[in-house]
Amino acid sequence: MKIAVVGAAGRMGQMLIRQIARTEGVSLAAASEASGSKAIGKDAGEVAGLEANGIKIGGDSAAAIAAAQAVIDFTVPAATVAHAKIAQDKGVAMVIGTTGLDPQQAALIHEAAKKVPIMWAANMALGVNVLLALVEKTAALLDPSYDIEVLEMHHRHKIDAPSGTALALGRAAAAGRKVELEKVWRKSRDGHTGARPVGEIGFATLRGGEEVGVHTVYFATGGERLELSHRAFSREGYASGAVTAAKWLEGKRPGLYGMKDVLGL
Repeated sequence: MKIAVVGAAGRMGQMLIRQIARTEGVSLAAASEASGSKAIGKDAGEVAGLEANGIKIGGDSAAAIAAAQAVIDFTVPAATVAHAKIAQDKGVAMVIGTTGLDPQQAALIHEAAKKVPIMWAANMALGVNVLLALVEKTAALLDPSYDIEVLEMHHRHKIDAPSGTALALGRAAAAGRKVELEKVWRKSRDGHTGARPVGEIGFATLRGGEEVGVHTVYFATGGERLELSHRAFSREGYASGAVTAAKWLEGKRPGLYGMKDVLGL
């Protein structure tokens, strides 16, 4: 399978290029960066810390996507939406790891998925997706007297909060309780908030250093506390999951898929 990487010079882009190079059955078809990037014109392999592979990083994402069977996108919301429209028009499958999309942007991804297969996940690491399944199951088993809180920490450069993975964990907990997350969530607390309502799902966000990603879901009641946690030590798990997802999309019908589908969870 031929794969294009957009945002190729970023941390995830470089990791994806390295992952593609060591994965059987796939090859790097094209790589692109935003207009004005200093990486444009450079060899994608060398930028990723590998030997030269002959693929020059371009400034035209449409041309990069058109050259591939699948495109992997870990960029920013506005760019991801634009790339999804190109993928839709070119008939190219898409893997999206971008988080922080607003409802209107998300609707455009759903629209593109009517024409091409798209795998969109807040986190593609195997361990996180097992955690999502465990959180949903645990929330279903425990009654509402157990308060649910989601704590996440990421590096100081992350621009959205709570993280997409934290929100996905909140949605998993809400699904276990058969409620809509938006009706029970508390994304932050400040000042005199009053007592915690029964059934609320809370979020807490930490930012600092170069932390790749830590997520813990707490189920707390009067006599005990259960913690389900995951910590990423590198982005390799995300890159591996993304490339696996791209391979899985080959031959799939148009639609919006998740890592549950890819992993058969």
